Amino acid sequence: MTSHQGLRLALAGGGTGGHLVPGLHLLSQLVRRAEEGQGPGLSSVVWFTSGRAVEERVLEGLESTLGGIPCERVALPVEPDGGGAPSLLRTGVRMAPAAARARRAMRAARSEVLLGLGGFVCAPAVLAARSRATPAALLEINAQRGKATRLLSPLCSRVFHAWTRTMPDRPGRKHLRTGPPLAPGFVPRTPDPDVPRAARRELGFDPERPLLLVLGGSQGAAALNRFVAEEGDVWLESGIQVLHQTGPGRLEEGGAPRDRQRTVEYLDDVPTALRAATLVLCRGGASTIAEVGAVGVPAWVVPYPHHQDRHQEYNARELGGGVRLVPEGALDRNQAKELGAYLGSEGHFDRERMATALQGCVPVDAADRVLDELTRLARR
Repeated sequence: MTSHQGLRLALAGGGTGGHLVPGLHLLSQLVRRAEEGQGPGLSSVVWFTSGRAVEERVLEGLESTLGGIPCERVALPVEPDGGGAPSLLRTGVRMAPAAARARRAMRAARSEVLLGLGGFVCAPAVLAARSRATPAALLEINAQRGKATRLLSPLCSRVFHAWTRTMPDRPGRKHLRTGPPLAPGFVPRTPDPDVPRAARRELGFDPERPLLLVLGGSQGAAALNRFVAEEGDVWLESGIQVLHQTGPGRLEEGGAPRDRQRTVEYLDDVPTALRAATLVLCRGGASTIAEVGAVGVPAWVVPYPHHQDRHQEYNARELGGGVRLVPEGALDRNQAKELGAYLGSEGHFDRERMATALQGCVPVDAADRVLDELTRLARR
């Protein structure tokens, strides 16, 4: 791959992991396609972030993923220092210098196309792209439209939608239903029972015992972690194994070490963990829901209850009968016993029904669809 053949891509997204992870998946797929001779690959990346600490943790391995491809991270601090929505006055004061900084960075990198991933940082980046006639696109990763999509879509050439619910009644050419971008390696789990057994063996678990996979995240994980710590003995005493991801810096929230339970801050190999799982207990973040749906493993979803737009609930509903919604307030001993029964032999037919409902819910080629369209926009 020569440098003039690669895509010069700018990304804008930050504030939460949900606005970062899809971008990492897209970059990984671009690199993979170039290595396999299936696409132009990358020449440079500029990533506009909001400058929050969570971004440093999520993007920690970005440079190694790119394998030497020039990459610059540029903070455009529009949000308040403590996070949250900026006031109109603050937005007005900070928007112009942030857009000017984004414009300079895109000019230096000769960026050909911009993709907004979500968050307030998208606004100055899109304005900068617009000012230099660089095509811009947005990715709506949630099943409830965010402010970036609502306000900035008129300035963009394309809007990619992960879920059907956010598509307008008359989408035209601008709005495309692509599905949520996934990391390379996500493939649907086959009905063959040897597949989860082999995955459990690979992870060091007993292949014959059911495995509960608990996915806590960077935000909103405390309630799930507390539920596992306080009620997890119900599952372990009945022979169920537990793989518990607590989220960064939250390992102690998982409770004391117990037999047949492994507690980690972060899972490096999520596809294998999902293939190994008998059932998943998780929040309703878009990336988690996308991965659960793509692999096709049944899940009990506990939507984070403090989001005004309830987007985690709407995300989970996109998977239909493949998930069960559980209110956070219902995470008690009775719920733990019911979950344990669901993981046992009496829950087999319900799990099979849920797995069947997940078939085809999430396309596994969404990253390729987005990348192909971005390349077309850049080459015009």
